Amino acid sequence: MPFHERRISPRQSYHPLQASAVSIFQKPHTFQLSKAHGALFDDPVLIEHLYIHIPFCPNICPYCAFYKESAGRERVETFLDALLRETEAWKELVRPRTIFFGGGTPSALSIPQFEKLLGGLHSRLDLSGLEEWTIEMNPATVAADKAALLREAGINRVSMGVQSWDDDVLKSLGRTHDAEKAEESFHTLRQAGFDNLSIDLIFGVPGQSLGSWRESLERSLRLAPEHLSAYGLTYEEDTEFFRKLGRGEMAPDEGLEADQFELTATLLGKSGYLQYEVSNYALPGRESLHNSAYWSGKDYLGLGPSAFSTVGSRRWRNIRETGIYSETTLAGKTAVDFEEVVTEELKSKERAAFGMRTLLGVPEEEAAPWERDLVGMENKGLVTLSDGRWVLTARGRLLADTVAEVFI
Repeated sequence: MPFHERRISPRQSYHPLQASAVSIFQKPHTFQLSKAHGALFDDPVLIEHLYIHIPFCPNICPYCAFYKESAGRERVETFLDALLRETEAWKELVRPRTIFFGGGTPSALSIPQFEKLLGGLHSRLDLSGLEEWTIEMNPATVAADKAALLREAGINRVSMGVQSWDDDVLKSLGRTHDAEKAEESFHTLRQAGFDNLSIDLIFGVPGQSLGSWRESLERSLRLAPEHLSAYGLTYEEDTEFFRKLGRGEMAPDEGLEADQFELTATLLGKSGYLQYEVSNYALPGRESLHNSAYWSGKDYLGLGPSAFSTVGSRRWRNIRETGIYSETTLAGKTAVDFEEVVTEELKSKERAAFGMRTLLGVPEEEAAPWERDLVGMENKGLVTLSDGRWVLTARGRLLADTVAEVFI
């Protein structure tokens, strides 16, 4: 079975079991907002987790399959108007404990654009219960004045996409920053008052040696971030890397990827970081609240083009194309192009599949429908029953996707 770890991100809501849901709209769909969104749900509750997708990127990386596009000033302004209009429509149902700005490259917005966005959110939402507000930042877009503005506005966590500290690897990934700029950006964020910083790294890049990966880990540790994410490179459709894979110009080295994964767990574990999810490590108490809520099956609202939402028994995705999203939203309609009913059975499967990837695992009683399969996995050394919970073993973390297939 290939070694393969999929990045699980709130930006596009990865649902490994989505095919078993009941689809209620087969074609792009919009519906008129004639009354409060609360009326769309049988038993509306306050939504505590908010994801905002900012799709603009100054550079399109060859491995990235998330929805993104180049920015023009007028297009960005129209998008911000639409995003705030969408926020307005949901404000009575949203009391965020966490907010996550993903993309794209959210940090590519200019200071005036951030002032408009952040001011608009503050004026529309009750942020009195907000505990964590994360923004993804590209090191190339970090500047002291922008960092100060973000911190002053209440953003208290930054996830910085360093990806590698090896300039040759960064070039192969199509990144616009180098290692020197990434370190400078990290210090700029610290000086702006951010005390909760995460570094994103990618392993399994063709041409990336085990030594290069070790240096990236060690250089990250020297900066002492509160959180690190280490993702295996995936070859996603509609990316340049996927096309190169198909042409035989690139090929994963599964043995090397496994070595890199195990080295990550060893080095970060020795430095006091908990592997609280297969690809995520944190100092105690610094786990991502937003992602943890997402993985545990909490309701979340996604705003912006291509953003997924799951609230109660409903799941939907916004239209992907920014221009159509903006036009539809500004016309007073909800720009939804996919919606499905999420059954209790599906929710249970998703909680189990995501929960198994985490340090906490899955309670034995919740995993009862899959007990026979899990015992089989236990016999293969992939999972174990510990204190009444099924959890991955060290070998199981290498093959987490294989274990997740049990719940499909």
